[in-house]
Amino acid sequence: MANIKYHLGEEIPLEMHKVRMIQRLDLVPIERRLEAIKEAGNNTFLLYNKDIYLDMLTDSGVNAMSDNQMAAMMTVDDSYAGSATFTRLKDKLSDIFDKKYFLPVHQGRACENLLSMAYVRKGTYVPMNYHFTTTKAHIMVNGGEVLELHMSEALNPVSSDPFKGNMNLDALNELIEKEGADKISFIRLEAGTNLIGGQPVALENYIATSKIARENGIPFIIDASLLADNLHFIKTREEKYKDHSIREITKLLSETADIIYFSARKLGHVRGGGIITNDESVYKTLLEMLPLYEGFSTYGGMSTREMEAMVVGLEETMDEEMINQGPLFIKYMINELLKHGVPVITPPGGLGAHLNAMEFLSHIPQEEYRAGALASALYIASGVRGMERGTVSEEREADGSDHLAAVELLRLALPRRVFTLSQVKYTIDRVVWLYENRKLIGGLEFYEEPKVLRFFFGKLKPTSNWQEKLVEKFKQDFGDSL
Repeated sequence: MANIKYHLGEEIPLEMHKVRMIQRLDLVPIERRLEAIKEAGNNTFLLYNKDIYLDMLTDSGVNAMSDNQMAAMMTVDDSYAGSATFTRLKDKLSDIFDKKYFLPVHQGRACENLLSMAYVRKGTYVPMNYHFTTTKAHIMVNGGEVLELHMSEALNPVSSDPFKGNMNLDALNELIEKEGADKISFIRLEAGTNLIGGQPVALENYIATSKIARENGIPFIIDASLLADNLHFIKTREEKYKDHSIREITKLLSETADIIYFSARKLGHVRGGGIITNDESVYKTLLEMLPLYEGFSTYGGMSTREMEAMVVGLEETMDEEMINQGPLFIKYMINELLKHGVPVITPPGGLGAHLNAMEFLSHIPQEEYRAGALASALYIASGVRGMERGTVSEEREADGSDHLAAVELLRLALPRRVFTLSQVKYTIDRVVWLYENRKLIGGLEFYEEPKVLRFFFGKLKPTSNWQEKLVEKFKQDFGDSL
């Protein structure tokens, strides 16, 4: 976004795009919102879109596509094998990342599945800056153990550290020295740590991590799903690279990795994903697995229309005026919430604004799922759907007890080029009201709980009638307003 100063003094982000297609939204009454969240088992994943006003669950697969992406979908070559669309996508990835080999898949977790099956062995470790839910599940199911080697500042909710997502290099060296390189399946670095507030990784940290990996003969893999935000932060927060173009930063980052994988639902703004590498042996190993789990090598489970749109989306990711829209909206939202004392994760990261439920609902025992309760309460108060990123998103311990999350976050994702500033301001208003009435909010408990990735389908119920009390207070304060 352009550097614009306003005569009236207000500091607001200025969109560098215009809206040419819209989708109708409805804000259902608070009585219906209460019914809907109960029907969904207090799990925002299980809400129906007809009951949602603003969907801030995720930025995955819901980013706005550009006019050029939509047009590209009409030029597709939909051949099953040898498609010219595949060649265009492969060439675009090679141009941007300087990687020769490309394997398409239907989405990001499919990459995790293939890589885990190929590399993870029973009794081995996968060190990373922070885990992601599906990544950890794939590694565990193949017998590996995830080790989070993050910096101490990573879990500090209030911080000025610009790169809280960095790998702890000292801890990584200590692990290799203690366990030996042969006990490490691969090193994974996530570009923008999803579960701790979308916090970025410095380019210097990528370079240093890569050096350690190569000195010890360990594969270095980057999850580039949130790369767009991370590129913006490298350019704006890392002094050494402020004069580099986004394309130059991307190639420098890509040079550090043996393998890069990504969800195109985030990077490229379409449904799909991929794995890229310059290692022919890696490519051939994964290629043999691709038809069994995803599809033929030139479509990999994606539609060719999505692939054609991805070509354009990846090129648009090289445009700073496109990739900065999300981070700047998030920064605006965080700064406005801070003015009202709402506990949030700082500094503002990528992906979305993250409310610190650990502090927001400090009166609720963590075993009663603070972030889940906050997600439920915000939906009732606003019709806004966020995502719990706390203890509900963890797996239980072997003895059946809860593994209490290091952080309890309610993520309010801001998909790129989707929401208007008035909608962001509405969300801020309802969050502030909820914070002022936070003592009304109570806890949750499971009554239907899957054994794996329970946050997707698990159902919870309130531990008291706090939701009815919240509705009553809302009506007192807002009257007939929705």
